[in-house]
Amino acid sequence: MTAAVPGTVPGPEATSTAPRGRPGKGESFAARAARVAAGGVLRIFLLAVAVFWLVPTIGLLISSLRSPSDIADDGWWKVFTSPAQLTIENYGNLLDNSAITHSLWSTVLITVPSTLLVVVIGSLAGYAFAWMDFPGRDGWFLLVVGLLVVPVQVALLPVSELFGWIGIFESTIGVILFHVAFGLPFAVFLLRNFFAEIPRELLEAARLDGAGELRLFTRVVMPLAGPAIASLGIFQFLWVWNDMLIALIFADSGSPPITVALQQQVRQFGNNVDILAPGAFLSMLIPLVVFFAFQRQFVSGVMAGAVK
Repeated sequence: MTAAVPGTVPGPEATSTAPRGRPGKGESFAARAARVAAGGVLRIFLLAVAVFWLVPTIGLLISSLRSPSDIADDGWWKVFTSPAQLTIENYGNLLDNSAITHSLWSTVLITVPSTLLVVVIGSLAGYAFAWMDFPGRDGWFLLVVGLLVVPVQVALLPVSELFGWIGIFESTIGVILFHVAFGLPFAVFLLRNFFAEIPRELLEAARLDGAGELRLFTRVVMPLAGPAIASLGIFQFLWVWNDMLIALIFADSGSPPITVALQQQVRQFGNNVDILAPGAFLSMLIPLVVFFAFQRQFVSGVMAGAVK
């Protein structure tokens, strides 16, 4: 370090500092986008999109709370200027309609077993394809993946003949078996890929402790697969609950699910909006409740593959 000479003034190079850049100059596009999003513009846009997406649902809800005469007179948005139109009488009429209430119970009897069977069988098969060695494992898995591209419509006629031959055509068990058969390829594909990401060291440590395959599956693998199981369960539940084509062909005409029952109401009574509107909203409300109840697990399961 050199001492300053007395009487001298430090030069400009000693006192000058690096010029500061203006805010935002040289900033990357990602940084600018993040700053704009933090300002709330993106949030407002997403909120507007969400509200626009919910407009049909809101309209159906309001229509289900209006009398048939009010529905015939003007649109559902009229309720914002005349809130006295709202009434729960339509839902009372819905509960008095045995066809609709029985169809809701039939839908539950179809949806719950179809979802549980796909989750259980898909989990066992996914674990086998991921961590068990057996002859032709890769070939069988490729066959399962190939079944993902088979459309449902291709199997309607041959499966109808098969079900008629074994005596389960137009029955609840036939609808359940059809949904399970076409839900399993996606279930096996999804869970096999998720199980394959589990660290091998964790499974080997459990095997060294004396755990067999069944204990390894129930005590180690399944607790880690909660997000994937939740995602699969939600997908299968929504598909089966909202299905109409398969139920229209294979379900018992005396106890159809809610989608077929509403279609029959339209065909038989074209002006009974006081039954159709609350019935349609109720059939849509249950899947929404299931989705939002397991929303966190669903998002975790969907993002698990991307993170890993």
